[in-house]
Amino acid sequence: MATWNLDTAHSEVGFKVKHLMINNVKGQLNTFQIDVQQAGDDLKSASITFTADLSSIDTNNEQRDQHLKSGDFFDVEKFPSIQFKSTKYDSKELVGDLTIRDVTKSVTLAVEFGGIAKDPWGNTKAGFTVTGKINRKDWGLGWNAALETGGVLVGEDVSITAEIQLVKQA
Repeated sequence: MATWNLDTAHSEVGFKVKHLMINNVKGQLNTFQIDVQQAGDDLKSASITFTADLSSIDTNNEQRDQHLKSGDFFDVEKFPSIQFKSTKYDSKELVGDLTIRDVTKSVTLAVEFGGIAKDPWGNTKAGFTVTGKINRKDWGLGWNAALETGGVLVGEDVSITAEIQLVKQA
């Protein structure tokens, strides 16, 4: 059994969503953890758990961040984190259960495996780019405002992008 831990200095998790139906607003989760347990010789056998602290949400706008943390969206006081637990990984897709606000739904994320390398200090590292799209309303994140020109203030689809580097534990 091999354990891989997150290399926080070389990893990031971001998202973007349409604003005013005309452009995307980006944000990130600054505090998150990934635990990977590899049962065999191949990462395809791995069990992957991801947890993010929603109080670390950062869109580069304090007022928007506070609104996202409120009951209109994540309700961080009641639901301080989101979780993902893998059910299948085949080096191109990662399937698992995503829990937001105590609602769990299966999601499929695209994975680009960057490879495995040793750093100058002898640590074995693995790199991944993970992308996907979810509909926020599926998890009860339904707040919105109608625009007088038609459309809504916040889009329903949320694009997710993660650059993840793991370090193998000896």
